[in-house]
Amino acid sequence: MDRPETIEETAELVTAAGGTGIAVQVDHLVPEQVRALVERIDAEQGRLDVLVNDIWGGEQLFSWDEKLWEHDLDKGLRILRLAIDTHILTSHYALPLLIRRPGGLVVEMTDGTLEYNSANYRVSFFYDLAKTAVLRMAFAQSKELAEHAGTAVALTPGWLRSEMMLEHYGVTEENWRDALTAEPHFAISETPAYVGRAVAALAADPEVARWNGQSLSSGQLAQVYGFTDLDGSRPDAWRYLVEVQDTGKPADVTGYR
Repeated sequence: MDRPETIEETAELVTAAGGTGIAVQVDHLVPEQVRALVERIDAEQGRLDVLVNDIWGGEQLFSWDEKLWEHDLDKGLRILRLAIDTHILTSHYALPLLIRRPGGLVVEMTDGTLEYNSANYRVSFFYDLAKTAVLRMAFAQSKELAEHAGTAVALTPGWLRSEMMLEHYGVTEENWRDALTAEPHFAISETPAYVGRAVAALAADPEVARWNGQSLSSGQLAQVYGFTDLDGSRPDAWRYLVEVQDTGKPADVTGYR
């Protein structure tokens, strides 16, 4: 994607947060590379407790303004491969290791809750299909993992203040509120750490199986587990989108973060 960020920097962030970050370059569309990754995890760690399927990379491929018959077909099919095939390949090779021990967790990352995506067209045919398919993949895996005492859920962040989104608005994390002049509803946005804390809360929950097969959001889980975003707030983006933004009301995050 020609971004300046690196997987090594991400691993350093993990280590700085108290874990042990190990960067491994893998093309998740190449079965041999995914299999080798899982074999390395098995050899070095001997177990896999949590699999977060968060592979995407289609931001620069889809067009909001083109219909299915107008959209570049190669780019559209590439989007589906990046969003769907990568997750299938990874789960195919990783789940045998994950189910060796009871209590394993699979988190399928997507954009949008089941409720929201079922009721709304996500602007682009290929984007809509990609993000909705992941919801179903989580549900299907939940059925297959249940007999192995495993859990699978779909999880979505809200309006994410990713590096790419901050760059789009010409701001940084330090002055992100300056973007509200151009897009007032950006006030409901959240850092990537927020959904990361949602994953951590799920992984630490001894009763995580209660969520098996469900579609969850960072804002929803924050209310249950009590974690916050980095600024101490608890943005509930999907409720805000339905009740404020999509109804045409002026931006006002009162009661939503």
